[in-house]
Amino acid sequence: SIVKHSFHSFFYFERSIDNNKMGQAMRMMKYDRAGNLANSIDALSFDGYPLNWHRLDDGVMGGKSETLQDLLMTPTSEGESMLRFSGTINTEGGGFASIRAPLSETGLTKETTALRIKYRGDGRTYKVLLSNGNQSTGGPWSKNPSWQIDLPTSSNGVTSTSLPLSKFLPSFGARAASDTENFTLIPSEMHEIGFMLSLKLSDGSDNPVSTFGEGIFDFCLDIDSVDPVTSKEGEQKEL
Repeated sequence: SIVKHSFHSFFYFERSIDNNKMGQAMRMMKYDRAGNLANSIDALSFDGYPLNWHRLDDGVMGGKSETLQDLLMTPTSEGESMLRFSGTINTEGGGFASIRAPLSETGLTKETTALRIKYRGDGRTYKVLLSNGNQSTGGPWSKNPSWQIDLPTSSNGVTSTSLPLSKFLPSFGARAASDTENFTLIPSEMHEIGFMLSLKLSDGSDNPVSTFGEGIFDFCLDIDSVDPVTSKEGEQKEL
């Protein structure tokens, strides 16, 4: 009968949801955050401080995306090894991949006004992250936001850009803070830097398919250098 058919369809749908939730919960339990830290790699430096990168992707919340971080033997302009942030995004149950590196214990200097990044992308829009380095920071239930800014990329060669700290937005997970006036980015409290590809932009809006992707897809961002821009540099240029 129609009633019986509807009941069986609903039961199948409900069971599918339960199975999906169970699979997501199992992936969260198996996510090896400690292993990611243990397998971190050294690449680039920031104001003379060597950066040690580890991955953090949506597996932490039960997603299926995978991040890779590699050293490219092609030397950077500073003679260091270039950092490659690549992997596979799977939008089923998630939709982000990232790499993070601790900054020095003193954080950014108080004179820091921006970050200068030299990179080669693939046409997708990534994000640059800053945080106090605590694992819970920037999460949906955290009291402290991570700070994010969009990084549009092109597949046409190397790009260099300066990202003003004043343009970084406070964020909790994929949600931008609605009361931004209540948060202030204090350079000395920033102890971690990161790069992310996410289905959400820094303001919390959707990252368009044209600059993100859909379904399951690969991505690649090569980073040549990450440097602080200070107010002293601005003063010297004016002179």
